[in-house]
Amino acid sequence: DSTVSEFFIDEESFRVLFFHRFKLYSTTNMASRQFTQFFTKQSRRHLHRSLIPTISRNPKFHGSVSSPAITSAIAFLRSSSTLCALNADPQAEKGPTLGKYATPSRYLSDDPANNITPHIASLVGRDLHLRTNHPIGIIRSKIQEYFQSLGKSANVNDGTNFQIFNAEDPIVTTTQCFDDLLIPPNHPGRSPSDTYYVTPTTLLRTHTSAHQSQHLRNGWDAFLCCGDVYRRDEIDATHYPAFHQMEGVKLLRPELVKGAVGLTGDDWLNSPECALIEEDLKMTLEGLMDQLFGSGTTKRWNADYFPFTSPSFELEIYHNDEWMEVLGCGVIHEGVLNLSGRGDRRGWAFGLGLERLAMILFSIPDIRLFWTEDERFHSQFQSGEIVKFKSYSKYPPVFKDIAFWTASAGRDEETSRWKNSNEFVENDFFDLVRSTAGDLVERIELIDAFTHPKTGRSSRCYRISYRSMDRSLTNEEIDHLQFKIRDECEGALGCELR
Repeated sequence: DSTVSEFFIDEESFRVLFFHRFKLYSTTNMASRQFTQFFTKQSRRHLHRSLIPTISRNPKFHGSVSSPAITSAIAFLRSSSTLCALNADPQAEKGPTLGKYATPSRYLSDDPANNITPHIASLVGRDLHLRTNHPIGIIRSKIQEYFQSLGKSANVNDGTNFQIFNAEDPIVTTTQCFDDLLIPPNHPGRSPSDTYYVTPTTLLRTHTSAHQSQHLRNGWDAFLCCGDVYRRDEIDATHYPAFHQMEGVKLLRPELVKGAVGLTGDDWLNSPECALIEEDLKMTLEGLMDQLFGSGTTKRWNADYFPFTSPSFELEIYHNDEWMEVLGCGVIHEGVLNLSGRGDRRGWAFGLGLERLAMILFSIPDIRLFWTEDERFHSQFQSGEIVKFKSYSKYPPVFKDIAFWTASAGRDEETSRWKNSNEFVENDFFDLVRSTAGDLVERIELIDAFTHPKTGRSSRCYRISYRSMDRSLTNEEIDHLQFKIRDECEGALGCELR
């Protein structure tokens, strides 16, 4: 098509075309690794084979301009074999609502430490917690309203006023996310297998606690911090690499804990002031559970461990005939307060996952639904109301297995046995699958693993369950995705397919 062959576009306009005209967000089944390839030197040859010969720095197209070339390019790209089924959900007529941090190029780079995929970059800045008619936004609002109501009464929670932070930068430093919270250098949460790094010293926050120290340094005595957080994790109905947390912090008035000045270690933990903070913390959070789940909700406290609180606890509620963990909390470690320049104060902190609460309260069965733009989902929810989600469809799954030998470090000269490289990280495989097939992947299960008795090589077999929340899938399109995953396993992970 000669019209398409004359199509020129600059990088930023191409992003506009991809992320707005094509609505390439998490509910589509794009092979998102392709996105990065379009902006590398090698991509120019790739695009040439795709009949779009040049990405020019002197563009003839800008996002607001319509032309026959753009129409032709869109039609071509929709059917291009270089992308996986670029068909947005017909029910999702609107693209995702994007916030001020929705700039994918900000998170994607050639830095060797950068392990953020285009799929993850496309999720940043969606601001689900700020949508008033979204389950995540509804839960966020109810929690904040509860804490704001406490500040209106001198008889409850000391009349403390909680400052609200809802729109902080998702990129934080390793100091903010780990060091300021006393998380040791060898903690698995620092590993690239668990965390999305932008550079060696910056990352997508893994918890909203990453903002705790900065707000304490800025002089805030009580605050709530809500936002999206990112972790590399397994794939199933309750785990997603992006989710939302609420962090709460309160420092008690100095006169209430003046007897704790100078106390550390066991002397502090056994002091009446520490017991007072624990009592205030538990009373406050039990009230929150009554607010969300109804007065008289059955609760129980369990001892827990977090590096940044001591003592630490988890709170469970009895709901739908089972005990369910809803949050973690504790008395802020004096080391954290010292690092924040607030060593003369004492208080508590908690953190909870909004998706977890929303799935319970709204009876939402699959965490991927929070990210859909399908109106059949969104039309069910209104600001301030908690209603049970009504499933609008249940399309059949498609199952595909993949088996491979993990990467090897070669044969041992003396035994002739294969030496396993110990470089296979399961989260790398999960991220690869998610990046290739997006939210069409419902679950990944390890169904077989063994070590060959003679060669010593390690083998794994995974079952990938594909299921769309919006339409029926065909074997043909899933086969296409499965072959791409197989290719990536060999190329990116160094595995040998079986």
